[in-house]
Amino acid sequence: MTDTGFPAALKDWRRRRRMSQLDLGLTSDVSARHISFLETGRARPSRSMVLRLCETLDVPRPARNTLLNAAGFAPAYRSRDLDTPDMDSVRHALVWTLDRHDPYPALALDRHWTLVRLNRAATRLLSAVGLSAGDSLLQALLDPNGLPTAVVNWPDVAHHLCVRLRTESAHYGGDTLLEEAATILAETAEPVPTPPSAPLPAIVSTRYRLGDIELALFSTLAQFGTAEDMTLAELKIELLFPEDEATRLALEQIAEADP
Repeated sequence: MTDTGFPAALKDWRRRRRMSQLDLGLTSDVSARHISFLETGRARPSRSMVLRLCETLDVPRPARNTLLNAAGFAPAYRSRDLDTPDMDSVRHALVWTLDRHDPYPALALDRHWTLVRLNRAATRLLSAVGLSAGDSLLQALLDPNGLPTAVVNWPDVAHHLCVRLRTESAHYGGDTLLEEAATILAETAEPVPTPPSAPLPAIVSTRYRLGDIELALFSTLAQFGTAEDMTLAELKIELLFPEDEATRLALEQIAEADP
């Protein structure tokens, strides 16, 4: 990569985060003049300066490695498989979290929504639409004959999925796969009225139809807050909860019938 690589990349990330040189300087305790010199190539950053600016700009780990390389430094972040020995404690925490959530569905997703891990309830739920660990949840959502056919309130759900995909893409500084998926989903999404004609619900649940059973579920998302590994930093844990008593009882009965 040429010497102009880092200056251009720094300017690009600053603009993506909608920060001025003054904003970036004040937040990272660096003069705006020095930020200007870094972006024009008049000054060369130290390794610690690259990492400090990346932290301020919330640059994802893979892109931080790219910026380090552009500045002439070795990468700082690795990408480990969850099954490697030095990830034992992380893997245990992940499995513990998913298993303890049963009989409610819980799953782990990577950056592009590949199903990494499922608990037993999520396995039962998703196997009904032909999905299992290793499959792409994103592709299933984009298939009009796939997962959307099992979602009763699909237009509402599609709208919120679009927002989530675009938010995640923005965090990564732009992700073509996530953006394209959001564009496709937008074609079937239900727009939110502005201003709303009636108060919006506290939360939008996803209503799954499984044979004669309808399950109303809402989700929460969790991530490892101190992750420095690239794989771990992009891993999302999604925990689904019943919205109503009928769904809670149905999930418990399904679990009892499949010990």
